[in-house]
Amino acid sequence: MRSRTFLLAVTLSLAFATVAIAQSFDNPKVEYTLDMPSPSWHLSSVPDDVSQAVEFINGQDRGDGLLKIRKMVVEAGVTADQTAHNDKDQNLRYQRGYVDGKQDSFSGRVKGVVLSYEYTNGGKPMAGLIYYLQTDPRTIYTLRFTGRRDKLLLLRNQTDLSARSFKLK
Repeated sequence: MRSRTFLLAVTLSLAFATVAIAQSFDNPKVEYTLDMPSPSWHLSSVPDDVSQAVEFINGQDRGDGLLKIRKMVVEAGVTADQTAHNDKDQNLRYQRGYVDGKQDSFSGRVKGVVLSYEYTNGGKPMAGLIYYLQTDPRTIYTLRFTGRRDKLLLLRNQTDLSARSFKLK
């Protein structure tokens, strides 16, 4: 019984610590907000009057984790699932060393799908996770996480947390 109480206390402490260090991203030039789960994620590309492109880097090296957020306008009725499938067929599979991963449904504040894959860059094994979040029948936001395979796999809980926190203003 004591071990269960101790385990519960440790779990709650870690949960509160994770919430305490999450940083919220909110910029007047974009239509959304999201949380970055760790101070190691920092903004590297800010939106301006021309482009709403936003990028975050984990640590000092893009190989440790890179997040690119983009807005896509699609034909009415096109789903996040179809968009992920098309992206895979038209873009991703042409990367060097591409290895198809899983495509799963995803639920957060905005629903969609998440696509995982692997590829090589300069001979190094890389991985990617793309969250396709559909905010309305014609708008899908993509959260594209890439990094060295060993690093990105360790960050999956952080990528999920960021995608789950994504919401329109």
